[in-house]
Amino acid sequence: MLEEHLGQCPYCWEHIYFEIDLSIENQEYVEDCQVCCNPILLRVNSNGLEVHIETAREDDGF
Repeated sequence: MLEEHLGQCPYCWEHIYFEIDLSIENQEYVEDCQVCCNPILLRVNSNGLEVHIETAREDDGF
């Protein structure tokens, strides 16, 4: 099940929507910013009710 959730780019600081697969509880992957095209490292935690998104620059990590 995919849902859109708002996050912030750690490069340009724009708020953008990420499509999150809620069938996976804990995820970590890279997605390019829709505004500045830089690679964003995403860490997503979902328990079915709440979705928590952390973003970081790909070269900084978590």
